Amino acid sequence: MTESHTPSGGSARLNTSVAHNARVWNYWIGGKDNYQVDQQVGERVATLFPVIRDIARADRDFLGRAVRYLAGERGVRQFLDIGTGLPTAENTHEIAQGIAPGSRIVYVDNDPIVLVHARTLLTGTSEGVTDYIDADVHDPDTILERAAQSLDFTRPVAVMMLGILNFVLDTGTARDIARRIMAAVPSGSFLVLTHPTFEADLGGEGQIPAMKFWNENATPPITARSRADIAAFFDGLQLLEPGLVSCAQWRAEPDSPAAVPQFGAVAVKP
Repeated sequence: MTESHTPSGGSARLNTSVAHNARVWNYWIGGKDNYQVDQQVGERVATLFPVIRDIARADRDFLGRAVRYLAGERGVRQFLDIGTGLPTAENTHEIAQGIAPGSRIVYVDNDPIVLVHARTLLTGTSEGVTDYIDADVHDPDTILERAAQSLDFTRPVAVMMLGILNFVLDTGTARDIARRIMAAVPSGSFLVLTHPTFEADLGGEGQIPAMKFWNENATPPITARSRADIAAFFDGLQLLEPGLVSCAQWRAEPDSPAAVPQFGAVAVKP
């Protein structure tokens, strides 16, 4: 079963003259849903910070490992994917419903290009639910209200926040968003999160000039954070092994790619 709370007017916000994160990210991982301006900015960022493509791929691979682990080993049957971005291969619902066809997935984004592709995204199993809602991460109450139409908040939910809180520039606000969303889900729920960092031990110093260029030439503005600030998003939760690590190394195979300056972790709500 598929459902959509996608408004018909989403395309009115589409601006193809300014590079946008969802489209540039799509370009970095080899997708086709981007414009020349996205390619130009993406290439410039990659020149300033060559590891960015590795980060994009590592983040995507982390998503796959996390969803397979939660659906396959922890029995999670509900996923709230906030800031999903453009659909590619192995989206959250495809992985989860491939393991458990009755899984219920709600995607959240407010990018008009993603809205245009919502029908492509909404191709889940007949047994489960795959829903898409147009909402902004800065408005967690709206996200929760609309998601509750498809998810049962009396049962565990895996909240996916991959590469999204870095677009909430104020750290206190970002922490409050994570706290408010996790407060709405029951014990046994999970927070799955990735976030860019400038920590030197992960090679993150290059994030600073690259993000400065991005903020001057693309949208939405972005920030990197320290290990301590990112760890604070998990306050009150129990981090699963191996804890807060480079997303490339979270439960990865021994021959996995090198660490990238993007933290990743999964935590359970006690």
